[in-house]
Amino acid sequence: MTVCTTGRRVAIVATALATGMTAFPSTARAQGYDQAQLQRDLNAVSATGVVGTLGEVVTPSGRLRARAGVRELTSRDPVPADARFRIGSVTKTFVSTVVLRLVGEGRLSLDDTVEKWLPGVVRGSGNDGRKITVRQLLQHTSGLHNYLPKPPGSARAWRRERLRSYRAEQLVARAVRHRPDFAPGTNWRYSNTNYVLAGMIIRKVTGHTWQREVHDRILKPLGLRHTSAPGVDTHMPKPHARAYMRFQRGGPLVDVTVKNQTLGDAAGGMISTTGDLNAFFRALMDGKLLAPAQLVEMEKTVPAKELQAMGVPGARYGLGLLYRPLSCGGGYWSHGGDGDGYRTRLGVTPDGRRGIVVSATSRSLADFKAEQRADQAMATLVDHALCATG
Repeated sequence: MTVCTTGRRVAIVATALATGMTAFPSTARAQGYDQAQLQRDLNAVSATGVVGTLGEVVTPSGRLRARAGVRELTSRDPVPADARFRIGSVTKTFVSTVVLRLVGEGRLSLDDTVEKWLPGVVRGSGNDGRKITVRQLLQHTSGLHNYLPKPPGSARAWRRERLRSYRAEQLVARAVRHRPDFAPGTNWRYSNTNYVLAGMIIRKVTGHTWQREVHDRILKPLGLRHTSAPGVDTHMPKPHARAYMRFQRGGPLVDVTVKNQTLGDAAGGMISTTGDLNAFFRALMDGKLLAPAQLVEMEKTVPAKELQAMGVPGARYGLGLLYRPLSCGGGYWSHGGDGDGYRTRLGVTPDGRRGIVVSATSRSLADFKAEQRADQAMATLVDHALCATG
């Protein structure tokens, strides 16, 4: 099988055969996507009740940027065009990329067990790190219980916890008090515990934190100056829009901008911008961050059954990458991120030539239908932007 070594450094057909998916076809795309269409799509996201939205589309012919809603509820100022926002689980793609770089250097293997690198960490309640591999962590097939607590039911409960700091070991210990959700490798279920462990393995292999390795291996080489992992720093860097949460159905929107992010750790502890995220995902797809063999591994997918059941037909998960079909044929690579008040959705074509990132600045935890409407509007925007030709 031939592997391309220029441009997109891995042949799409090679990846398709390796993953069991059909190759991404060359399809007739919809009509061009312009500034007016991006604005209409962002307005549709805003109309679901989101306080502010920001979108950026990058194509070989240029960049489109638009915004809707307001920067904060107490003013009519627009969302800053270069606003920082918490990216939540999009952090996982950065962490997976670092792990795969280490695999490419021969410093660890995807078939290594968790026990090899973190002896005794995953033990108890039926959990056994000797039976869980690095690949299963990155692909959410480990069966490890998700350590995240239930969302707070009130603003008062949220405020009690918002400044609390966590260590990775504490988060894993919280997870392994529960029995596994399934035997390793037998099913798929999204669990943030997997990526906290991946971050711990990065530190064991390199002697450095996952934050430093992400900076040195990805942010610095690509010039992503607006992306960071703030750790215990509770404040958002400027410029940014305020983040809001509605904790009770019909209740008020509460400002949740100031928050300690250590609960997310390597599973969701980063901040970025639309421009930096587009640059990162396009560089990843273009083969600028991973050698061909590692990018192929990253794109080996399994059915993301939970997501499919939640209304994302055809969703498949690789190693820190989500595959979703396009309405016009073919598909795209992605990873969403949800946090307190911030929501990120994005997509990039398999050749890395076209990307879209959209951020929203409010969430309604107690209103599932409102969350669904916002998600659908953001997914529609991504689909429109990637299906167009202009």
